[in-house]
This record gives sequence, C-alpha cells and structure tokens, in this order.
Amino acid sequence: MPSLREVAIEWGRIGCLGFGGPPAHIALLRRLCVQQRGWIADEEFERAIAATSMLPGPASTELAIWCAWRLRGPAGALLGGACFMLPGLAAIVALAAAFLASSPPDWLRGAGAGAGAAVAAVAVRAGAGLAPPVWRRATSSQRPRLLLYALLGGAAAALVGPWLVLVLIGCGLVELACQSALPRSAHSHAWPLLLAAAASTGGLGALCWTAFKVGALAFGGGFVIVPLMQGDAVHGQHWMTSGQFVNAVALGQVTPGPVTHTVAAVGYAAAGVGGALLAALVAFAPSFAFILIGADRFDRLLGNPRARAFLGGAAPAAIGAIIGSAVPLARALGNTWQYFVLAAAALWLLALRRGVVSALLLAGLAGALAAVAGAPLPG
Repeated sequence: MPSLREVAIEWGRIGCLGFGGPPAHIALLRRLCVQQRGWIADEEFERAIAATSMLPGPASTELAIWCAWRLRGPAGALLGGACFMLPGLAAIVALAAAFLASSPPDWLRGAGAGAGAAVAAVAVRAGAGLAPPVWRRATSSQRPRLLLYALLGGAAAALVGPWLVLVLIGCGLVELACQSALPRSAHSHAWPLLLAAAASTGGLGALCWTAFKVGALAFGGGFVIVPLMQGDAVHGQHWMTSGQFVNAVALGQVTPGPVTHTVAAVGYAAAGVGGALLAALVAFAPSFAFILIGADRFDRLLGNPRARAFLGGAAPAAIGAIIGSAVPLARALGNTWQYFVLAAAALWLLALRRGVVSALLLAGLAGALAAVAGAPLPG
C-alpha cells in the first residue's frame, strides 16, 4: 500500500491532469489504483463508482476521496482529497481574480465572453451523455415517469433555478412512493431541507447556503449545480452579472478538477479570496463527510431498495436540469456574435462529438479575436 507521501504526490498529479471532468478523473484513478499499482481490485473499484454516483455532490471527487480512504484510511482520505482538489481550486481562483478585476484588458474580456458563449452547448452535451444509461436501466413501466421527472427538472432549471433542489428531492420522493409505501421518516427528513431551501440569510450566510446546495443537495453533480448557483449569484444576491457567471462556468470547465470548483469563482465575486476559499470548503465538506462516515457501508447503500428508488426519481430530474440549464445560460449572452460562437460550439460538441476543453478554448480564442477586432463586449 502507498505511503501518505505517495498518496499526496499521486492524487496531486491527478488533480493537475484532470481536464475533461468525471470521465477523465475516473480513467486516471482506475489507471493508477487498479491497472498500474494493483492497489484496488477492479470489481471493488466498479462498486465504488456505482456507490458514489448515488451520492449527491461531485461523484468523481467522492471517488478520489474513497480511493485514498481505501488505501490509507481517514488520513489518506483527507490528504488525497485535498491534493486532488487544490490544483484546480488554485487555478480557478487565479483566473477569477483576472476575469473579475475592475478593468481587465479587452482581449481577456473577449476570451471570457467567447468561452462563456459555448457553455450552454456544453450543458446539453453533458446531459445528453448521462441520459442513455438511465433510460436503458429503466423498465417499460418506469420510463413514462422518468420522462416526467426529466421534464420537471428541465423546467425548474430554466425557470426557477434557486428552487431546483426542491424539485430534485420531490421527484426522488415521488419515485420512492411509486416503488414502495412512502415511509413517514422520508417526510420528516425532507421538511428540514424544504425549510432550509426557503431560508434567505444574505451575506456570508447566503454564500454558505449556496455552496452547501452545490455540495450536499445536487443529485447528479456536474452541471446540475449551474441553476442552483445562477439564481443566487446573479438574481438573488447580485454578486455577479449574467455575463460574469457564464464566464465562471467556463472557467470551471477549462481548469482541472470537478465542475464544482465554479462555486469558488462565485465566492470570489461575493467576498474575494476569502469568499472563494469559504465557498469551496463548504461545497466539498459533504463529499469528505459522505466517505469518512459512510464508505464502509457502500455495499448496504447499493443494496438498499429505498436509496435506489429515490435516486431513480432524482437522477432523471437532475439530467433534465442539466439540459435545462442551457436556457438561462443562453439567455445570459449579451451580444449577437456570441450566439454564432454558441452555434459553432454546438456543432463541434453535438454533431462532431469533439472534446469539451477544446470547444471552450477555441470559443475563448474566437472571443479574444472578436474583441481585438472591435466587437462589443458584455458589460
């Protein structure tokens, strides 16, 4: 088994190389832990992927924490998880400082506007990639409900972003009720979430609540966090403009590590570097807690019919929300040329099936060139 020093080095290396989101993270972890070093059996690794996908929050981050926990216990989980996340966090805080400066150069503003224009297409690509496995696993009797949950999630993301978490929880409870008699405990556990979601604290309390929703209540992870953050950051607390927010989402895609790092850019807009670090701490703390408290119960989680039933409703709603998040992201674009960039990105990602990072980098280059040529830039 590796030493803690080796865990720090290897998980930090994956954190630096983890461009491309969860598929890249899972492939790097598998190559290291299963194929090259033989630290973890392939079957055990597959069960961990299945279990972390059932948890709310960033699944690939939870898998990285689990692998380190499996090898070196709680100390390994804390050290490995931190080393996995810190490179991307440092990168996005540095980029947020540049993009959110009071007077960044026009070429940099143009690069952000170009990359931000492509984000709506990235969201559609992300949701479309998650849908087929969920559809194949569903029975013929479940599929009409799955479509309904996806439509509800998409509508909530497009229309009532800050309240999306209630829709995700509600769809999970409805599916649980459809597959078995709904336990009274499910009602009693849901009400604190409903009350918390309705709370509005303002200031750092609002930032902590936004980050907590991202880390602990976002079933499906990935782009489902976008409408959760956008409603608070742009419309509720006014920490960012719509244009700045789509730039922040693009930064979360072009930096290594999970998309959840976007919350650090939101935190920076709200309260500088301290806000960025606070938001990241709150958002990622549940992932560590889920592994440290529950990793040795993964087999029971995978075999729990109630947990699987709840996820059977929440997961399709989350997929619908990921696709639905493209609507407010596209609405946030402020200039005509950005829609041409969005159309080109959609062609690149959806028709040609090319990579997300390359799409965002090319869109950023197009935006920088447009700015140099004198194209109008978002305010």
